[in-house]
Amino acid sequence: MIDWMLEQWMQIVGFGTGAVCVLLATRRNIWNYPVGIANNIVFLVVFLPAGLYAAAALQVLYLVLGVHGWLRWTRGVEHDSGYIARTPHRAVPGLIAAGLALTAVLVWVLTSFTDSQVALADAATTAGSMVAQYMLNRKWLETWFVWIAVDIAFVALSIATGLWVIAALYALFVGLCVHGWRAWRRVEQSQGVAPAAAVSPVPA
Repeated sequence: MIDWMLEQWMQIVGFGTGAVCVLLATRRNIWNYPVGIANNIVFLVVFLPAGLYAAAALQVLYLVLGVHGWLRWTRGVEHDSGYIARTPHRAVPGLIAAGLALTAVLVWVLTSFTDSQVALADAATTAGSMVAQYMLNRKWLETWFVWIAVDIAFVALSIATGLWVIAALYALFVGLCVHGWRAWRRVEQSQGVAPAAAVSPVPA
């Protein structure tokens, strides 16, 4: 057991920081961002040797989005811990288009310049994660549905590439995301949220 833990310690650290990050996000706690950045660094080291190049690149993109979210949660309307919004209807086509475009670009990069054997799955989960993270930064309730779908896909992808600890982590994420949706939904019901169509224009 000790030998296994020493061999898999990076995955275990990623497990712990990832779980704490998601738990803090469910509580709308801004500390989810610095913990998330630490998690990104750990996962970058884990994913590269496994050939999950898009997932590794995802960690770098997460750092950028982490800064964006940190700023939104400290300086934007999202700084109010009781603030929850619905995804504006007009934002949905853009989110879908961004996800599909990023998936296509990543598939091309992975098939053209790497030896990835799971290019489409790697690219699609990466793109979905980017969309979900942006929605989380804006405190849009539906972010949790996107995260649940992405995490289920990551469970299968991690198993396929032999990252069993990471697979267990993403399985845990699914449960935490369900908890997050319920927690945010309770806040919405207790304080009220403007209908999506009535929400002000979407800034970056």
